[in-house]
Amino acid sequence: MTESIITIDGVSKSYPGGPEGRFRAVDEVSLTFEPGEVTAILGPNGAGKTTLIDIILGLNQPDSGTITVLGGTPRNAVRTGGIGALLQTGGLLPDLTVKETVHIIAALLPDHVPVSDVMEMAGLNEISSRAVGKCSGGQQQRVKFALALLPKPHIIILDEPTAGMDVSARHEFWDQMRATAVSGTTVLFATHYLEEAEQFARRTVLMHQGRVIADGPTDEVRTQAGAAHVSVIWEATASDIQSVPEVDSYDVQGHQVRFRTDDADAVARYLLTQTSARGITVKPASLEEAFMQLIPQRHKVGGAD
Repeated sequence: MTESIITIDGVSKSYPGGPEGRFRAVDEVSLTFEPGEVTAILGPNGAGKTTLIDIILGLNQPDSGTITVLGGTPRNAVRTGGIGALLQTGGLLPDLTVKETVHIIAALLPDHVPVSDVMEMAGLNEISSRAVGKCSGGQQQRVKFALALLPKPHIIILDEPTAGMDVSARHEFWDQMRATAVSGTTVLFATHYLEEAEQFARRTVLMHQGRVIADGPTDEVRTQAGAAHVSVIWEATASDIQSVPEVDSYDVQGHQVRFRTDDADAVARYLLTQTSARGITVKPASLEEAFMQLIPQRHKVGGAD
């Protein structure tokens, strides 16, 4: 059995606030992460994602529970270059060029990936002589990504990593992340782009009000929405459509009919054997649907993310 690279056991963290005087941002969370995993940590604002990431990075100390990273404390893992991070917070010096920024941080590390390599991996060569302050938000994210790669980390932590990037840059970024994970690096990321988690995360951890409410392979978490979509080309009457069994709802656009169902097999079987429908496609529920289904939609007390 592979030894866990991160072990979180019963970790809790509270802050002043809330109706009882304390707001529990992270509430009895237990998780383990293995080498080479790509995991999305999802949840609405206030779910505890950023607080949990800060604890993994040693930027915050839990009130209770234990956490081990690379066999020791989070701070030791950071100090020895075992963790690289790309966070929402933390600024760059605006007057330095992109290349100067990477060189300066590299000079602080006892061992690092060659600057030319991380510049290439982060797609920075074309803007290497540009002042950081003149870079767009997405370009600055790529600079931070290069800095995260410098110490040859075993773990990369990403908090909203593609904020400000255009679609092309986001795909290039995740292509690089996939290659990084294949080499054995563990990647943990929090994002509001649910399609990124759906496409790139092998595992999804869903948090709500400080607790983990779903954890598993992304495809399995997605199926917890309990629904799928069956689409057909069918010249059908309203009565024909309403005769289809196991349908939660449907939508008609011209001759295309789209069914939402908890039993896609039953719907597809009926359409194939009892109707003239053609061009049948079955698509599982999206991760966004699972997200909306699993997160209680009620008023939430504000607090740490």
